[in-house]
Amino acid sequence: MSALVLGGLSLQPWRRIFSLPEFPVFERLGRVIGGRIDVKAKPDIESETVGVLYDDEVVPWLREVVGRRPLWYNQRFVETPGGYVYAPNLQPVRNELNKPLSRIDNPDWIWVEVTVPYVDLIMENPPPRSPWMKHTKTPRLYYSQIMCVDELKIDDDEHVWYRVAEKYGTFGDRFWAPAEAFRPVLRDELIPISPDVENKLVQIDLTHQTLSCFEENTEVYFCRVSTGDKYDAEGNRVDEWSTPPGMHTIWRKLVSVHMTGGTTGGGYDLPGIGWTTLFSGNGVAIHSTFWHNSYGIPRSHGCVNAQPDDAKWVFRWTLPIVPYDPGDVTISGQGSTKVEVVENSL
Repeated sequence: MSALVLGGLSLQPWRRIFSLPEFPVFERLGRVIGGRIDVKAKPDIESETVGVLYDDEVVPWLREVVGRRPLWYNQRFVETPGGYVYAPNLQPVRNELNKPLSRIDNPDWIWVEVTVPYVDLIMENPPPRSPWMKHTKTPRLYYSQIMCVDELKIDDDEHVWYRVAEKYGTFGDRFWAPAEAFRPVLRDELIPISPDVENKLVQIDLTHQTLSCFEENTEVYFCRVSTGDKYDAEGNRVDEWSTPPGMHTIWRKLVSVHMTGGTTGGGYDLPGIGWTTLFSGNGVAIHSTFWHNSYGIPRSHGCVNAQPDDAKWVFRWTLPIVPYDPGDVTISGQGSTKVEVVENSL
């Protein structure tokens, strides 16, 4: 499917294949992440297995409860109609369809956010260039990813399709997707928070896996995060994956960027990473995350993974201010917020 070309052809034949799935009708949903997972009779990892779910399945998220998983930091489970699922194995998502735009102008592109559990894509310009594209048969975007739309088309049944791409860090891949899956990011959403406050500090606690924002000495925001994991999947120590301690300065911010790094087996290639705030080296950033729900334990290759709403708040609160267009600011010297990464804090 990833090699199919839309180009100037009629969109009609692909509507049947690439229409949005019929997700469960619930206010809150959970998308399975991490492959095959067990559904338990009770919120206890040692209770009876009553079902099995697989990657990208979507289930109703009834409520979150404290359960039991010995020797693990996270003890949260999600109640579903079929039983209990360990919370880190589910991405919290919603299925919110949007009214498509009739045109795109001023500027001739817009930022958009995925508001459905996932949406399949049709590639416009094969062959695939991005590493992630070379390992999937059907490219897919997930809830909360942010992309750029620069064109729309209407098929014979009056369905609107957006041409979806990336502005920064892109390999050049372009796609078509149903417009209902994307919410335009409004200019008001980039209005800075407390822009007149001069003494701001972001503090990241590696010991407790938390992020706090301070104005003067007052904490004004707090959330759990996942910082750099010092060990790979085989348990080998990888020091370059650690989030560097010390005092840093934000040097670049982007509404969305394609992130690539590491090596085969330990590398990553992730499109549409929203609300990215770079503060150390060439790529250490606070940013939105859609591929895990394990906040509170180290999970990254050096970055600070945050829930989308948390990453967005930090993005708006910190300096420099980022305008909608171009959605990217690089700064040197004075005029940006400090980020302090600490260990063993009280």
